[in-house]
Amino acid sequence: MKKRIILTTLSGILIVGSIFTSCMTKTSNDATKAGITKIKWDKVDSTDVDLYTLTNKEGVQVQISNYGGKVTSWKTPDKDGKMGNIVLGFGSATKYTAKVPYFGALIGRYGNRIAKGKFTLDGKTYTLATNDHTNHLHGGVKGFDKVIWTAEPVTDSIPSLTLTYLSKDGEEGYPGNLKVTVKYTLTDEDELKIDYNATTDKATPINLTNHSYFNLSADPTNTIIDEEIQINADHYTPVGADLIPTGEVKAVKGTAFDLTKPIKIGTHFSEIKGDPIGYDHNFVLNDSDSTKLHQAAVVYDSFTGRQLEVLTTQPAIQFYTGNFLDGTLITDDGKPIKQHTAFCLETQHYPDSPNQPKFPNTILRPGQTFTSTTVYKVSVRK
Repeated sequence: MKKRIILTTLSGILIVGSIFTSCMTKTSNDATKAGITKIKWDKVDSTDVDLYTLTNKEGVQVQISNYGGKVTSWKTPDKDGKMGNIVLGFGSATKYTAKVPYFGALIGRYGNRIAKGKFTLDGKTYTLATNDHTNHLHGGVKGFDKVIWTAEPVTDSIPSLTLTYLSKDGEEGYPGNLKVTVKYTLTDEDELKIDYNATTDKATPINLTNHSYFNLSADPTNTIIDEEIQINADHYTPVGADLIPTGEVKAVKGTAFDLTKPIKIGTHFSEIKGDPIGYDHNFVLNDSDSTKLHQAAVVYDSFTGRQLEVLTTQPAIQFYTGNFLDGTLITDDGKPIKQHTAFCLETQHYPDSPNQPKFPNTILRPGQTFTSTTVYKVSVRK
């Protein structure tokens, strides 16, 4: 009987659309047609890429491309009913081929960092691509965020999109042919649910996630430092100057990493060591039961009333506050994307786990199946 291994991640984001070819439509009322639509969106390396729009019965829309599995747009209402896009994204795929820091993308094989781009498994040392100074980051030079996935719209009453990709043995230095399936579902409760599934024919590290950048004000010229966050984590994994974990698991109490009660994101920025300043840290969730969803984090924007709740089966979450955004990237309407104008909540296993024997296991072996689920739920406080 096949063994089952439960490990990995997620996170959510979206974009634009004009004339759509319908794949599935369900009518809930005269004003709103729930379902999923598709357009041929752009070309990457002379290959056509598509954009899918998922719409629920409330009129909430998420747009996802098969290029990198990117969430390009997520339009939700604020407390006054005004719709706004709460994720960073662009209106064409070619804009993502520049040095864009993983906006809305699926990340793999291994999300986050692996020290020196090396790990030893079953007595053999593997060398990975080093694309973050001397370290390996988010799958390498051409990770899952830069490949074109096979897409299949799911035509049931709730709009969903299934993406599949075969990562071949040796890709970016990883062993084994890894078959990955990711399913995005937009529920009528305004949840973007991400289900991950993977199998391999050789032992390999795996840590899948989604790298959406959120700004709940729906205006990327607004900073996120006054948005309120709570992370259900009593511990975190400290890092060195290169953002590689030291191997310790420390208590957050009495530190700038104590986010166990609602607090403005920028409250402790001056206490965090690092250049540039801000959070880019892995938080160890209090509930690590991989057989059920548990609440990882909640973020609230008092100006618009929007709230984002993150639930996951993963043991940890990376909280990143857009520290490296520097204004060089420009939105579709000409606005610079500056530092601390978006945050990420990437559900995951711990960074550098293949080199950290005390961290939870991230090795997937033949005969095992990797599964994980993350849910991003948007609501409004009035």
